[in-house]
Amino acid sequence: MDIVLITTIIACFFVVIGAAEPLAARVRLPYSVILAVIGVLIGMGATFLLRTELTDALNPMAEAILGLPIRSNVFLYVFLPTLLFQATLGMNLRRMVDDWVPIMVMAVVAVVVATLSVGYALSWVSSLPLAACLLVGAIVSTTDPSAVVSIFRSMSAPRRLARIIEGESLLNDAAAIALFGLFMGFVMLGMPDPSLTDALTQFPVLIAGGALTGWLAARIAVWIMAMFSNHELAQITISVALPYLAYIVAEQSIGASGVIAVVAAGLTLNLTAPGRLPPQAWTNLRELWDVLAHWAGALIFILAALLIPRLLEEARVEDFALVAVVILAAIMARALILFGLLPLLTKLRMSPAVDRPYRVAILWGGLRGAVTLALALAVTESFRVPDGIQRVVGILATGFTLFTLIVQGTTLRWIIGRLGLDRLAPLDEALSRQVVAVALQTVREDVARTTENYDLSHDIVRSEAKRFGERLDDAVKMAEEGADILDRDRIALGLIVLAGHERDTILVRVRERTISARMAEKVISDADRLIEGARTQGRNGYQRAARRSVAYGKTFRTAVALNSRFSISAPLAQMTADRFELFLSQRLILRDLDGFIDGRIRRIHGRRVAELLHELLSRRIEMVETALEGLRLQYPGYAEELERRFIRRTALRLEEREYVMMREDGLIGAEVYTALMQDLIARRAAAENRPRLDIALQRTALVQQFPLFAEFDERALKLLGRALEARYINAGEVIIRKDSAAKSVFFIASGAVELETAGQTWRLGRGEMFGQMAILMKRSVRTEAHAIAPTTVLVLDEDRFRRMLNRSKALREAVLASARKRGIEWSEDALRQDPADPQAGAATDKAAKRRSN
Repeated sequence: MDIVLITTIIACFFVVIGAAEPLAARVRLPYSVILAVIGVLIGMGATFLLRTELTDALNPMAEAILGLPIRSNVFLYVFLPTLLFQATLGMNLRRMVDDWVPIMVMAVVAVVVATLSVGYALSWVSSLPLAACLLVGAIVSTTDPSAVVSIFRSMSAPRRLARIIEGESLLNDAAAIALFGLFMGFVMLGMPDPSLTDALTQFPVLIAGGALTGWLAARIAVWIMAMFSNHELAQITISVALPYLAYIVAEQSIGASGVIAVVAAGLTLNLTAPGRLPPQAWTNLRELWDVLAHWAGALIFILAALLIPRLLEEARVEDFALVAVVILAAIMARALILFGLLPLLTKLRMSPAVDRPYRVAILWGGLRGAVTLALALAVTESFRVPDGIQRVVGILATGFTLFTLIVQGTTLRWIIGRLGLDRLAPLDEALSRQVVAVALQTVREDVARTTENYDLSHDIVRSEAKRFGERLDDAVKMAEEGADILDRDRIALGLIVLAGHERDTILVRVRERTISARMAEKVISDADRLIEGARTQGRNGYQRAARRSVAYGKTFRTAVALNSRFSISAPLAQMTADRFELFLSQRLILRDLDGFIDGRIRRIHGRRVAELLHELLSRRIEMVETALEGLRLQYPGYAEELERRFIRRTALRLEEREYVMMREDGLIGAEVYTALMQDLIARRAAAENRPRLDIALQRTALVQQFPLFAEFDERALKLLGRALEARYINAGEVIIRKDSAAKSVFFIASGAVELETAGQTWRLGRGEMFGQMAILMKRSVRTEAHAIAPTTVLVLDEDRFRRMLNRSKALREAVLASARKRGIEWSEDALRQDPADPQAGAATDKAAKRRSN
């Protein structure tokens, strides 16, 4: 085929793609529906031109359109990796982890349920073998959430809901394509007779092999990209090669799932690249992939739609009845997940609550598109699949896709309107009024500065200022009135705006590189949790999200266990260093928010709400300062190094700004500017390298800070540092339960602990100990201890504690002082016992009883 003609056709397709998006917005239909309709019309038009004699001059163009080398491999090897890879790069993986349970259930379980439902329903009403029916079920299980997600975003639906749908779609495609490969082996002629046991045994290998291939390919790619730190285009080019190489290696060399490999590569790059690449390079990389995915998604829709007339040309009347069965079974399977399993997960607190109207919209918005058509095309092209199965699979998949696009796609917005989801809730309406008021105040200040800089006519300035002031007063009055908004909602509105401003400030700091790229995603995710918490649960949700940002998570506890049990310290050192940098970044941001409350929120919601927001902000700052101080005490030298690094990054940012201004003002030429920037980039790379944290050395330094261990020599301190086990406790967690066996003594390294016994409470802080009384008196614990702030305690077992008690006078004095607080009088000699003596502690016990009596 003439290359000029093919190039002309592809260029025309791009014109169609460019016109389809504004057309979809104008007619208020999903973009994918418009592309599919255009593709079908092009295919039908080309067929008509070939069959009529009135337009013979256009026959070469029609033949070229219908004769395009469109094969299933084009979709699977060219377009599919692009779509999947971009989807993984666009995800906020830290937030996805929060909702991994509903995402996995909606993806994997939903695919299996849909496959089985469609497969068995078809087997009951048709003469197709069960394997072919299950193959159809796997093909139609893929969903395209773009329509419903775009509509949800346009109507301010919960972000968490849209995130779950996007995550579900990504894993849904991977699971469905893996099942497709499994059942394809059962219907192909000439293949060794497969058994279900063999297939199910091979299935985990496909998944694990693909995941390992993708992870390894991404790690290699990130290593290469980090080597090209000063060459942004080279880094982006490496990222373009990554998904295709991962897909091909997995499919052709290892025999694993290429789809899983691409997903794993994208997730790995998303997690590791932001900390290894400059922020601007990472931003440009994602923007390029957004464009590539937009083109790939549009082309795959148009090219697949061109094939629809060919796939349906052999359709029979009875085939439409089978299409109806597939439609009904697929909808019922998805309804079972949305209205049966999802509410159950919500009751078990494993999934967020999804209101019924949203579930109905998700059910009706489960459109099928290009991936479904591509898989059907792969079946129709395979010479190993019997002709009868080829024909039926192609017709059923195509008919089902057309139904979802033409019927569901065109009515989705109407359904959403009938459900009332297109109307703002009272809280969102009040929020919109507040946002307008805050925005106009900012605009007024900026306009005032602009008019001063340009020295405009005073009469014009006064006239326009009066006009703008009237609009601002009206906006503030509307935001203040809202009589139907309760006080708690006003507080929630203030917190939403405050968290939104915090997020904007973080983005500015990231662009200025005051906050490192390594921490950018983490602090942004924390800000997103604050916004969602305030929106869904008001003040309580905001505070819960704030506490979570300083709490010790499960991953951190796993790293602690690896360090204490297997002496694997690298993960703990990495996460501890991350906590240091996170708290430094949070402190930097939080201290700038007081001015925003006074300058913006107070004017709209009044003094009382502003004071409450100040109080909540003060608590957050106190939590961060407490957590940061705890880390300083544990790792004193490391905190100083991080602060020095922060100062260096700030100085480099200011230096870069000066160079840019001099270049713009013409004070330096391009050659000088380039040389200066290259030197600055090298120094910035050095400043970005975080110092290594040695957990073992820092533990010894921590023990030295305890006055109780002041008498110990260096060797004894090292031995003690190895014997002490660090435990990290979140606020509210119980450390010792009442009536439990006394086995250990606890030394508070940072934070605060509250003891409760017999209706009395004591609060202990850094440097103090607890748990020793029960051990010395040889009885069960009669005190309950719980943390009242994120706390680090060092734990020592009974035998070592008794030996240490014999050799440390300071420790004995601390124990005696603690006993006196509880009305127990001991002598120092009573504490000095031989731990090997079976009567050890007897004198202590008798003395305690005698004094207490």
